[in-house]
Amino acid sequence: MTAPPFATPGGVSRMVNAAAAAPSVHNTQPWRFRCADEATMELWADLGRLLRVTDPLGRGLGVSCGAALCNLRLAVRMTGHDAQVVTLPDPAHRPDLLARVRAVPAGPPGQDERLLYEMIPHRRTNRFPFDGRRLPTAVLVELVHAAHAEGATLVLLKGRTARRVLGMIGAAEATLAAEESYRAELARWTAPGRRDGVPRHAVGPRPRDGALPMRDFRLGEGRHAEGAPSAAFEADPQLAALFTRGDGPLDWLRAGQALQRVLLTATARGVAASLFSQPLDLRPAQHSGDRAGPLGHVQMLIRLGYGPPVPRVPRRPAFEVLDPVEAARR
Repeated sequence: MTAPPFATPGGVSRMVNAAAAAPSVHNTQPWRFRCADEATMELWADLGRLLRVTDPLGRGLGVSCGAALCNLRLAVRMTGHDAQVVTLPDPAHRPDLLARVRAVPAGPPGQDERLLYEMIPHRRTNRFPFDGRRLPTAVLVELVHAAHAEGATLVLLKGRTARRVLGMIGAAEATLAAEESYRAELARWTAPGRRDGVPRHAVGPRPRDGALPMRDFRLGEGRHAEGAPSAAFEADPQLAALFTRGDGPLDWLRAGQALQRVLLTATARGVAASLFSQPLDLRPAQHSGDRAGPLGHVQMLIRLGYGPPVPRVPRRPAFEVLDPVEAARR
């Protein structure tokens, strides 16, 4: 019989390191993990890492933790177990307990699962210029199917719709950039020497013509990006929107799992990606669900293409994100 994945030597660390390689808003890594028993791991929100200006509702935190949950499920599958997931198992009393993952014996992982798992350490957020090549139709179909497999919808944006969305992103970025509290929050998460946040090497250059509204992480340095390096970005960026039917904590977790499956699939096909969330960041604190369109609610905007290789960003070690009792045991 296959040993429970959280009982084998180093098993907990392997699972946590895989989960914690997920993308997160500003690389905040807003998660904690706890082993309930040798076959069960819990995923908790680390509310101390909530971006209270950028993400007051916790939508981005939920999406980030959903991406970590996707990685954790893949890691469990690599041990010959299925991951049985219960999301928000106790919302009334422990809303920060986001998921309980129980490993049950199963057959070996499939080739597709192995490929996605192998892509976990190679996935990057690429904020550098792409070369303008269009994604093949077969790859786009794969990405759409990846989102669908997690209960979400991925839609490619073209022509007038894409230009309108870029305009919305640009307007939102300008609104956020004018807020002192937003700049102060960026400063916290771009400070040198952190094992989280966005380091200088991952920021990328400014778009030379200003047409592509990349998030300006240099605002946290107390100055606009005058004098910062600039480069020509692709003239016609390829954009996609990720939708879920609803817009609450369960939907944010679902969106994060779908986003990560899309990003891992893209990585496997040599496709680079960066994320836009600025229009979503402007949702007011009293928000109780935006008006849904035919496909539901937008949870993320994704830029896709072919770009240069980029280095990884820092990650906290497993012992920092494990429950202290579990870290001591392992």
